[in-house]
Amino acid sequence: MKKAVIATGGKQYLVAEGETLEVELLKQEGKTATFVPLLVIDGDKTTVGTPSVKGGSVTAEIVEEDAKADKVLAIRYKAKKRVHKIRGHRQHQTIVKITKIA
Repeated sequence: MKKAVIATGGKQYLVAEGETLEVELLKQEGKTATFVPLLVIDGDKTTVGTPSVKGGSVTAEIVEEDAKADKVLAIRYKAKKRVHKIRGHRQHQTIVKITKIA
């Protein structure tokens, strides 16, 4: 089973073929996205890139664009001072399915 480490949105993800994952919002045209792998694991053979694997690519199909993550609440509260503030935020995400690791 092939696995790869890709970087997108300031984070790194360990992915395998057929896997679905949520990443930061991608500005892609069309229904496919291509990532450059940082590391490729193919059975017993491991290829480490410096900083990326030459000639390697990870192809993904965009399942859903502009999905939203769970709401994160930021609360400011001061006891006995009548100060309380609640702010909420939902991060925009893209849901991708990994189709091919080459």
